Amino acid sequence: MPDGDNPVRIDIVRDLSMVTRADWDACAGDGNPFVSHDFLSSLEESGSVCADEGWLPQHLVVKDDAGALLGAVPLYLKGHSQGEYIFDYSWAHAYERAGGRYYPKLLSAVPFTPVTGPRLLVRPDAEADGIRQALIAGLVEVTRQHSVSSLHVNFPTEPEAHALEDMGFLIRHGHQYHWPNDGYENFDAFLESLSSRKRKNIRKERRKVAELGLRVERLTGDDLKPEHWNAFYLFYQETYDRKWGHPYLTRRFFDLLQERMRDRVLLVMAYEDDVPVAGALNLIGSDALYGRNWGSDGRYPFLHFEACYYQAIDFAIERGLSRVEAGTQGEHKIQRGYLPVRTFSAHHIVDRGFRDAVEQFLEAERHEVGQVMDYLDEAAPYRKMNSR
Repeated sequence: MPDGDNPVRIDIVRDLSMVTRADWDACAGDGNPFVSHDFLSSLEESGSVCADEGWLPQHLVVKDDAGALLGAVPLYLKGHSQGEYIFDYSWAHAYERAGGRYYPKLLSAVPFTPVTGPRLLVRPDAEADGIRQALIAGLVEVTRQHSVSSLHVNFPTEPEAHALEDMGFLIRHGHQYHWPNDGYENFDAFLESLSSRKRKNIRKERRKVAELGLRVERLTGDDLKPEHWNAFYLFYQETYDRKWGHPYLTRRFFDLLQERMRDRVLLVMAYEDDVPVAGALNLIGSDALYGRNWGSDGRYPFLHFEACYYQAIDFAIERGLSRVEAGTQGEHKIQRGYLPVRTFSAHHIVDRGFRDAVEQFLEAERHEVGQVMDYLDEAAPYRKMNSR
């Protein structure tokens, strides 16, 4: 905690519009678009995130005695575990079978976004360690005040995970898939780094898409128009209806994304005879491209790989970005150049007996995750002299 000569005040903000964009972004930085005021406020203003959807904003902020914002944590009171990508359904069932009440719970995360990024947001000119400790202590206190079962921090950075662990949080490991840019001059240079069989397979898949007569284009900034979002939103809805039953994001969200963040958006659209048939949404960070949502009418083999993976790699090479983050799940990504990367989550469990049980589970799970990552590393498609 900050010392007595530098008192701070911890508050809860239930609507991000109550914090200015400049103040929030001074803490969030400009590296990760998902923790920006533009992105998080668009979720709230569009109705994608709200109490009726089981996401009640409870953002934690730390201010100095003059009221200046020193740090913040995006925080939500959750009535379920949907849209999180760190799965704790088994924990909820076990706790409730034992007579406890798992929901509501508190969650620090970016809604519907399995992307590692800062969660303990600290203004650069603040005393970082002290403010970070104040934020963590504030999270624990808010958990107590709300009388909830637990608080969870999903996809923090590794240093943040260590800081949370030092303050008594349990740490969970997972993995997802990122494409690393080795300074390739172009897509062909990337292909040359792969084993012969994998290189031929990717070329075959891209050729198959071309033979279908499809046109694929990348849109960002002012090239994005309402008709692109109209088409993409239909694909997005159909995909969620088919796979998960409920699309999280409203149509209004994409209008706000266009209005506020179009220069940080890459939308890949595929057309047949000028009719849109698929789309893939990415956000552009300072050093990474983040693949997010995909949708199509489902008729075209290999189009998913082209729109989501190969176009993303092409764009990252052109922009000089260090990586493409393709999200969770899908071992098929490895054969296309994406490698397993460890992710973290942190968990504050109030009930001591339940905490002990979760701790035992996580210890075993971390061992399993390590074994899986070792296996996946061995399956990397790169030539041995270029293996990472």
